[in-house]
Amino acid sequence: MSKLDIKNNEVAFYAMGGLGEIGKNMYCVQFQDEIIIIDCGVLFPEDELLGVDYVIQNYDYLIENKDKIKGIFITHGHEDHIGGLPFFLQKVNAPIYAGPFAMSLIKGKLEEKHLLRDAELHEINEFDEVHFKKLWVSFFRTTHSIPDTLGVAVHTPQGTIVQTGDFKFDLTPVGHLPGPNLQQMAKLGDDGVLLLTSDSTNAERPQFTKSERWVDIHIRRIFERIKGRIIFASFASNVYRLREASDAAIAQGRKIAVFGRSMENAITAGQELGYLNIPKDSLIDQNEINNYPPEKVLIMCTGSQGEPMAALSRIANGTHRQITIQPGDTVVFSSNPIPGNTTSVNALINKLEEDGANVIHGYVNNIHTSGHGGQIDEEFMLRLMKPKFFAPVHGEYRMQKIHTKLAEMTGVPQKNSFILANGDVLALTKDSARIADHIDSAADVYIDGRDAGDTVGNPEIHERRLLSEEGVVTAVAVVDLKDYQIVAGPDIVSRGFVYMHESQELIKAANHEVFWAILNTFKNHKHVDRRALNRTIISRLQKLLYARTGRRPVIIPMVTILNGDRHYENHHYRQPNNNKKKANHEKNNSNNRKNHQQRKHNGHKKQTVKKEPVAAGKNE
Repeated sequence: MSKLDIKNNEVAFYAMGGLGEIGKNMYCVQFQDEIIIIDCGVLFPEDELLGVDYVIQNYDYLIENKDKIKGIFITHGHEDHIGGLPFFLQKVNAPIYAGPFAMSLIKGKLEEKHLLRDAELHEINEFDEVHFKKLWVSFFRTTHSIPDTLGVAVHTPQGTIVQTGDFKFDLTPVGHLPGPNLQQMAKLGDDGVLLLTSDSTNAERPQFTKSERWVDIHIRRIFERIKGRIIFASFASNVYRLREASDAAIAQGRKIAVFGRSMENAITAGQELGYLNIPKDSLIDQNEINNYPPEKVLIMCTGSQGEPMAALSRIANGTHRQITIQPGDTVVFSSNPIPGNTTSVNALINKLEEDGANVIHGYVNNIHTSGHGGQIDEEFMLRLMKPKFFAPVHGEYRMQKIHTKLAEMTGVPQKNSFILANGDVLALTKDSARIADHIDSAADVYIDGRDAGDTVGNPEIHERRLLSEEGVVTAVAVVDLKDYQIVAGPDIVSRGFVYMHESQELIKAANHEVFWAILNTFKNHKHVDRRALNRTIISRLQKLLYARTGRRPVIIPMVTILNGDRHYENHHYRQPNNNKKKANHEKNNSNNRKNHQQRKHNGHKKQTVKKEPVAAGKNE
């Protein structure tokens, strides 16, 4: 699909990700031959996506229309808004526009993937404007849990389309940093907003989200009463929280050690841009921790979401090279589990408690507040923008639905609100809005590796799920197609299905089944090949194992074929002596039972088929 089914005078809004989900944000505004992209994030996989590292958007439509793309405009530096850039830039080298902190994080990502040299990067601020031939873009300052957050306004011939990005109205930010620019938002509303697309994450919470200043006060109080070593875990990108923790530690005379690459990068960027104020003599090397008494140390680390390879998980499991949990340690989780991580976070907390640490976590201890606005914040944004049409984004369906009801309460007619799905194309004019098309390629892409080409599809995910649930059985044999002989095997190997030493009867039955599957293939096929052998082995072994166990493991035949290029000379299966073949088979089975653990693969006695076997049902 290279062209949208819309009229020439209509402006299109569509999402490649971020609708019906929290993450993978990527929103597009298109007018004729110009496309503006807002954000390019990733979605972290749920547990059932076995082996998947990231979920990204399908970029096919944008690749087909890459000449129309004018730029990627970044609202802020969280992974669900910038994490997809390295993958997208491997396909389309579009200009990137971002605020200072987001740009610092983006440069680090692109440098890791060797993409920085060829990238076109433009640092912007809230007062900048970026003009193209038919569209132009302006910005407005918001507040979130990361510095330099911006809303994006795309000005089109039909009207202005506003994307809020992630936001809350924090009127008292920490560190005397600037608050949301209400005047900019109100001016956009007074000038007229055709379409507002707004953050729906906390649409279920009937509240005004608390300020970071509130968390700052409680972190200081908690730190003051802790006498031992403090291990502080938070999102690395939550620089406000890092500032609160470091300021509280410095006030107590504690030294600060940083663990986790993303945490180190965030600290460096925060220092360079002035969002953190940690004196050089307050930062210590990781190996210097034991040179100071516990009450003079703060460890800042990643792993607040229970990630198995993050610093905090390795500390809890005793696999970290520099740190182990000591009696008297206090671990502070300054975040709440994101959906899907609750189980792993709880397991980590339990492990830390078992090791002797005191763990402080959750809203109950007043050490976390959301970066997303609740219903009152969302209503306030709607009142400021006064949009003609509304489309909730960045949220699951139920959140989007609640958000449309809030819009109706603030004056947006119900018929003017649209709950869109990824790929839906909303076509707008000054007076109308309609769902005009759908981009079929706007689907999830699973990344299993580091690059955009390292993808797996639903069939592979299904197979991995089967492997995890049912296990795998491998049938190994060597056959000679010149004389229709079983040269070695068959042998059965089970992984994750049954424990072989305790299931010898089943393994013997499976060996027997594979043996007769191969003989029957010789008998029933004029032209025997690997595909025919594999198909028969899988079919017969599946029936046997399901009948015996009620389970369906993945079956992998590993048949080595000798003289495969010569067997076509023999168009008919030779008819051997039944009794002699049966006697040979029974003798070989007896030898196999005696020597199963000792014999090596190349030492198997050669088994020769010289007579046609009796019908399989009778022999078995």
